[in-house]
Amino acid sequence: MGGYESSYHINCFGERIDMQAVVQHDRFARDDYRRLKEFGIASARDGIRWHLVDRSGFYDFSSFAPMLQAARDECVQIVWDLCHYGWPDDVHLLSAAFVDRFARYSRAIARFIADSGDEVPFYTPINEICFLTYAISKKLIYPFISGQAAEIKRQFVRALIAAVDEVRAVDPRARIVIGDPLLHVIAPKDRPDLAETAAIYREGQFEVWDMVCGRLHPDLGGSPKYLDIIGMNYYHANQFEYPESRLRWEDDPRDPRMLPLSTLLEEVYRRYKRPLFIGETSHFGVGRAKWIGEVAAEVRQARLMGVPIEGICLYPIIDRPDWENCEHWHNCGVWDIQRNGDGSLHRIVNPEYAAELLRVQRIVP
Repeated sequence: MGGYESSYHINCFGERIDMQAVVQHDRFARDDYRRLKEFGIASARDGIRWHLVDRSGFYDFSSFAPMLQAARDECVQIVWDLCHYGWPDDVHLLSAAFVDRFARYSRAIARFIADSGDEVPFYTPINEICFLTYAISKKLIYPFISGQAAEIKRQFVRALIAAVDEVRAVDPRARIVIGDPLLHVIAPKDRPDLAETAAIYREGQFEVWDMVCGRLHPDLGGSPKYLDIIGMNYYHANQFEYPESRLRWEDDPRDPRMLPLSTLLEEVYRRYKRPLFIGETSHFGVGRAKWIGEVAAEVRQARLMGVPIEGICLYPIIDRPDWENCEHWHNCGVWDIQRNGDGSLHRIVNPEYAAELLRVQRIVP
């Protein structure tokens, strides 16, 4: 699968960013979807910009309609993010209005999609609730609230459940993807006293999925019917010593305390028994080809272990810059970016990554 960076939050400098506009995916969505065919890719993750669609409760679909039509014309199945880290300026995260506003917006999107086509829709209501809560608490993402992580997470789950109800009221066929980072956390070698703390932190990666399916905080209204498809997001820093010293996957030999990705995938499947896919993964620079080769091999191993991994989303498939510095590009996509004289951004295939992608598609069909 392809994945397009869709963040539109307010960053740590108080600036609203719009990554679809920054990489000009909003301008060139049709071309970007068409490029997927070069690699036989017919499914992708993409985002709807809540703050542009929802004008104080009135809806303007002009930013979204061309992307929806382009995806249909190019026969690309999209999993649409309804909220990718940002929301309109006139609604506060911890207010009761946030849940109602998001639910009504989600219903409006579902109605717009249903009225303009008959395919089964796929939605991610709120992208990465666990990470988003962390980023808000660390003041990386507005509204920069510290000390209320538990309530922030509960509020997002309330909003997610309300949104799913509204979406399904419009189209009961709708499929729901709930994605969060896949982690392995251990104590530092010289701090065995932190083993229990690290284990509790690691268990936290399951909190949102547990709340959504009603295992945790049932007062939120969670139920197994809300936990439909699980997306697991995995990057090079997702295994670390508590609190944040990453285990280096590039070391040879590796730290023996690192777990194979296939083992982590199996853990999630045994816990929930739901359809799974790698919701996001990529690396940067010269390591990106090696990374996707290893991820694919681990997915193949997981399948041999009986874990039905449905796919791998290359996120982002087109390069993206940093949230805090739009001049610093990460070199993490299948397509790198080059600025033309007229200001447009030209997509250039990274040959090493492309060759490895074609190879792994043969071993993980």
